[in-house]
Amino acid sequence: MMRLQQQSQALVEHSYYQATARAAPSHAPLEDTVRADVCIVGAGLAGLSAALDLARRGMKVVVLEAMRAGWGASGRNGGQALAGYASEMGPFEQQLGQAAAHAAWNMSLEALRLMQARITQYAIDCDWTPGALTVAVTSKKARALQHWVEHMQTRYGAHHLEWLDGAATRDLIGSQRYCAGVMDPLGGHLHPLNYTLGLARAASVAGAILHERSEVLTVESGKGVVAAGAQDQIQLPASMRAGGRARVRTAQGEVHCDHILLAGNTNLGAVAPQLARRIMPVGTYIIATAPLGRERAQALIRNRACVSDNQFVLDYYRLAADDRLLFGGRVSYSTASPRDLAATMRQGMLRVFPQLADVGVTHAWGGFVDITMNRAPDFGRIAPDITYLQGFSGHGLALAGLAGQLAAEAIAGQAERFDLFTRLRHRPFPGGDLLRTPALVLGMLWYRLRELL
Repeated sequence: MMRLQQQSQALVEHSYYQATARAAPSHAPLEDTVRADVCIVGAGLAGLSAALDLARRGMKVVVLEAMRAGWGASGRNGGQALAGYASEMGPFEQQLGQAAAHAAWNMSLEALRLMQARITQYAIDCDWTPGALTVAVTSKKARALQHWVEHMQTRYGAHHLEWLDGAATRDLIGSQRYCAGVMDPLGGHLHPLNYTLGLARAASVAGAILHERSEVLTVESGKGVVAAGAQDQIQLPASMRAGGRARVRTAQGEVHCDHILLAGNTNLGAVAPQLARRIMPVGTYIIATAPLGRERAQALIRNRACVSDNQFVLDYYRLAADDRLLFGGRVSYSTASPRDLAATMRQGMLRVFPQLADVGVTHAWGGFVDITMNRAPDFGRIAPDITYLQGFSGHGLALAGLAGQLAAEAIAGQAERFDLFTRLRHRPFPGGDLLRTPALVLGMLWYRLRELL
């Protein structure tokens, strides 16, 4: 876990988002024993969203963050806010049935509305731009995309999705690479770090207390167990329990509370190893070009929508407010980042936009997202007083905000919507701690070769 954090720190140093972030206050580390109604581990979108909702309900909330607010995936991602789930709707339909799947789809639309409402309500300056375009590189992928659109329109009433043939797609995107596309006017894109920092400010104003540089070392349930999972829980002697309350310990302080929410993405392995076994940290990377100027930028994406293709290892890109192209696409299932990240990513960009051969790259960064085996979100409880949110699988910019709200509802005693997600079954990655990463690398290589062939 320490090695992963060190790699993550190196990847954020040249982030365009860090370079253009709005000024934000720092928050002192936890250096005392404090009491709270709820302690939240992780100051990303999910944790801050829950903190905001719980504080607005009048609860005393303490948020502990090992680094800075928005330091993890919430502040580094592609900035694309999309409806639906990384898994698409298959796991919901197969495990929960069509009615529950439809409810889950509607909640993903609610997640987009919640994001936009918070941007407005809390005056978050994060460059929100509507429009999301999914494109197909091959005729086979175009048929798959068209089948998906028909499925979503028939089963979920998603008639806002607009099918685009090859000519219409190329009219929007200044590239000859694509043969079809789907426009979703409900999605869009933003500056994710500025949005996350805006949520942190809103949560603080509402009364939540944030402690940065406060890495959590242990988490204990007030019900007499260490948070080590349903299959390997450790019973605590009564003398060690915090008066029947849950306890979260850092190097210099403790929080005694009624409930704990774990929202730490890939960084909770030492705290809750049974959760870490159900996700895999996958590296993802982005570059930013030098400013292109308004006319040249508009020629690349004429409606300024965010764009992603439907390849197994996909390209995704968008225009920033200052007319740079932000381009992402390469992933690492081994956690080893490309040696020359900027040059490697630039090659991918030039496959899509060869007309940018004369344009330099000014920023190259990345981070790790938490992928589940079936790519569906993994929300649940590991003790009656310990709730967790993880497994957004690279599709969490909007969903994480709603997930935080659902967790807040559940902690406050209204768990019906949260429990829809807890009914999804998840398996740990095979291979154990030593072999699961090599096994995943080999498996992903097979899928990638099959797609190329």
